[in-house]
Amino acid sequence: MTVRAYLRASTKDQDAQRAKDSLMVFARRHGSMVDATYIENISGTQLERPELLHLLDDAQRGDVILIEAVDRLTRLSSDDWETLRSQIRQKGLRIVSMDLPTSLPALKAAKGDEFTARMLDAVNNMMLDMLAAIARKDYEQRRERQAQGIAKAKQAGKYQGRKPDSELHKRIRALLESGASVRATAKAAGCAVSTVQRLKGSAKLEVEG
Repeated sequence: MTVRAYLRASTKDQDAQRAKDSLMVFARRHGSMVDATYIENISGTQLERPELLHLLDDAQRGDVILIEAVDRLTRLSSDDWETLRSQIRQKGLRIVSMDLPTSLPALKAAKGDEFTARMLDAVNNMMLDMLAAIARKDYEQRRERQAQGIAKAKQAGKYQGRKPDSELHKRIRALLESGASVRATAKAAGCAVSTVQRLKGSAKLEVEG
């Protein structure tokens, strides 16, 4: 069994080192150790995440995906979560989250009879689905509050809009111009594939125009 730690931060300003240290201490406390680490700065609402895809490609049946909290793995819509969950199950992987006590047995060698193990898996999967739904709901509520705040700011004439990340855009364009693929560019720049595709499309329009 290989324990693969997945760390996701939504912005470049968030430091993943603290979470990495926490996961390593957590694994040791429960008689295991982190064998591989996958870190990226990207929204949990995106299904296509380079490092998560890398983890799934590397993983073998029986491996563990170790996360700090369920919302670090998913803030996906119900359809996208179903897709990701199916990929994880088809690979024969188990998810262990620090905020989900029912997932802890997966860090240790199986004990007891098969029936008990299957019951624990069933309970854990149910809890994962529940926390995934809560994570998505939290995201949607925050977006709704943000939209309400923007609407009020516009009415007051104070809204200036979100400033583009010029440094990120420069890195993306440089990678694309060097011949890197969209997915490789997203991985190297630490952003969503959709961000690269959007910039690539806008650059094409500028040339054609």
